[in-house]
Amino acid sequence: MRMSRTALLPVGLLAIGVLPLATATAWLLLLLVVPLVLGLWVLRVGVDVGPDGMTARSLAGRRLVPWAELAGVRVAEDRALWLVTTGGSEVRLPVLRARDLPRLAALTGGRIPAP
Repeated sequence: MRMSRTALLPVGLLAIGVLPLATATAWLLLLLVVPLVLGLWVLRVGVDVGPDGMTARSLAGRRLVPWAELAGVRVAEDRALWLVTTGGSEVRLPVLRARDLPRLAALTGGRIPAP
């Protein structure tokens, strides 16, 4: 489950908007890093559901939670989803909200019950 690729449209518009300012001086070329990082974030961040467990992917890395270590899912006050492990730690599921629970339950094959 990934972020919609249509989120790249505003990132592209940001890059176009920053381009005239970034070409003014050599130091302002660093402004082009912002749309680049945002584009990478849109393409990278997400959740992978596989036979080994669930992998939460961030821009900097990933964390695999095997099915045997999964205790449940917690819905935060801001409707973000967190995986709760049997060890008591929690892993945030990026780009997923409470409204995505039925789709997540279907992808896990019943390992996470539908709400």
